[in-house]
Amino acid sequence: METDFRKDKIRNIGIIAHIDAGKTTVSERILFYTGLSHKIGEVHEGEATMDWMEQERERGITITAAAVTVYWTPYGLSKNDETYHRINIIDTPGHVDFTVEVERSLRVLDGGVVVFDGVAGVEPQSETVWRQAEKYHVPRICFINKLDRLGASFERSYESILDRLTPYAVRMQIPDGEEDKFKGVVDLLTMKYYTFEGEHGEKVTEAPIPSDDLKKRAEGFRAELVEKIVEHDDAAMKNYLEGKETSIEDLKKIMRKAVIENKLVPVYAGSALRNKGVQFVLDAVAYFLPSPADMLPVKGIDPKTGEEIIRKPLDEEPFTALAFKVATDPYVGQLTFFRAYSGVLKVGSYVLNATSGQKERIGRIIRMRSNHREEIDSVTAGGIAATVGLKATRTGDTLCDPDNPIVLEQIKFAEPVIFMRIEPKTKADQEKMGIALKKLSDEDPTFRISGDQETGETIIAGMGELHLDIMVERMKREFKVEANIGKPQVAYRETIKMTAEAEGKYIRQSGGRGQYGHVNLRVEPLERGKGFEFVDAIKSGAIPNEFIPAVEKGVREALDKGVVAGFPMTDVEVTLYDGSYHEVDSSEMAFKIAGSTAFSEAARRAKPVLLEPIMKVEVIVPDKFLGETTGDLNSRRGRIEQMTDRAVLGLKVIDAKVPLSEMFGYATTIRSLTEGRGTFTMEFQSYEEVPGNITQQIVEGRK
Repeated sequence: METDFRKDKIRNIGIIAHIDAGKTTVSERILFYTGLSHKIGEVHEGEATMDWMEQERERGITITAAAVTVYWTPYGLSKNDETYHRINIIDTPGHVDFTVEVERSLRVLDGGVVVFDGVAGVEPQSETVWRQAEKYHVPRICFINKLDRLGASFERSYESILDRLTPYAVRMQIPDGEEDKFKGVVDLLTMKYYTFEGEHGEKVTEAPIPSDDLKKRAEGFRAELVEKIVEHDDAAMKNYLEGKETSIEDLKKIMRKAVIENKLVPVYAGSALRNKGVQFVLDAVAYFLPSPADMLPVKGIDPKTGEEIIRKPLDEEPFTALAFKVATDPYVGQLTFFRAYSGVLKVGSYVLNATSGQKERIGRIIRMRSNHREEIDSVTAGGIAATVGLKATRTGDTLCDPDNPIVLEQIKFAEPVIFMRIEPKTKADQEKMGIALKKLSDEDPTFRISGDQETGETIIAGMGELHLDIMVERMKREFKVEANIGKPQVAYRETIKMTAEAEGKYIRQSGGRGQYGHVNLRVEPLERGKGFEFVDAIKSGAIPNEFIPAVEKGVREALDKGVVAGFPMTDVEVTLYDGSYHEVDSSEMAFKIAGSTAFSEAARRAKPVLLEPIMKVEVIVPDKFLGETTGDLNSRRGRIEQMTDRAVLGLKVIDAKVPLSEMFGYATTIRSLTEGRGTFTMEFQSYEEVPGNITQQIVEGRK
């Protein structure tokens, strides 16, 4: 039974990494080692696991599943209630184009394993992900991977973590040898030496530290580690100052508390590809990362009253969960992955989607295991699972007990910055394309679908070229829909720079029932990112209350059309402060048209400007191509923020801010500029005003 598993032995973690740091290999090794340990006594050791490792398709599903559940007992301990841990691994993509996905998974994690490339150390995108984890106060452990590779250095990578990410990083191990001489690791707490034998490193062997030099280095680092741990406990610090030893068990307890409070970050060494060190990362997850029982209560809003509600991570509390991923599974249909924060959810019960207001029945609950799906009858507080067939639920929605509604803080998703037109290759695919696009946008809230009112064409919008390419590819692969796509276009916006007023009248009176709407509006700029605000400042009934929503509707319609080049306007406050009406002839339509006319006129007087998305671009090139690369970025209206040397000699990292409109086709350019050796990533940074000469070109292009 679900309720029998101890809450303090559950871990909800993510494996977070830059795309080249070896996250997939680490994930595979974790699934392999935990599969072995879990199947002892059930299936012939390794047989089921190896069958599964060879099945490319099954493995693909498992690795990319939104959440996989594994079980682990730390090294050297016998399996019992005290030592047996359930670890839910929530997938986090490594590609910077999908920072939204990382953000989403960080919301439901309790802890993270951050994987670093032992050659490159901290890479630019590692910093992005680290900042996101800081934002959600996620406790972390680090794994310096790939120590068998040419140019690898544990010390250099560790120093780069200290310098660029956190002063709280502490070595838990040191490697014995590096590059092709990497043999094993020394555990600094226990001062024991370990190697990894067997075909897949599954046999961990303990041995004496093989050389005096290694032992001496380890002793020095151990003293440093102990000093950093005891700083977090008064009694241990007192013992330390008096020259007394603190037991390893006590050091682990102090360390656990400090890690959960984000005051220490343990660092481990290994090579997942060479099957070295991954088991100790799992041990660290069990020893140091928090369980749901360690987490603070979750806060939400009562949808009826707007008051704050607090739910503790207890089974006795009403059910509260966050749907953090909606995915289509080829075998079972739509899966909704959710994190339960409080209460118990049982098969057959009803939940309220507090975000949409709809009630849905829970037909099946599934947990993804290392290599198969497991049907379960319930999920308790702190658990992660998936349910099949919820029709009204999207990523980021709150699911809760219908009698105790609560809305959790919504995951904030960025607005799309790029769009393109799309049409099915055949008329027969029209309906299939509509279904496919809806499913994909339910999964990913940054992928938006809309229709062009004038041409009737379908428009897709997203966070970048790669994002849209992948969605079109998925539509073809998963839904068998072939589509033609237009050229990518930038999602410009418009705004105003000053305050202005205007009057709008719509009067038609020529015998019989006429039309009469008359409004006075003021428009004012808002700070960037605030969107649109409508203020009703009508006094003494100049316009009856029933017509005010019609004025706002008219303003919103005009807002969508813009006044510079037909792009939507943003960051504008509109105040309706005066007007008049006619007892007989006034209507909603008349006030809507008057509102629309007044807004367009006021916006034209308020110094309207175009805004464009600016991207944060990181380019990595060999030294000798630096001049051509920076020259090219400057020609694209780029602003170079900084240039740094990569830990590996001969590479430069260029950080720049570049308008998205200038970055189309950059992948081809950077390859040709650098003989195929340059790479780049980019993510949305902010919207900024477009220079006048460029605005003119855009306006001309829209005619």
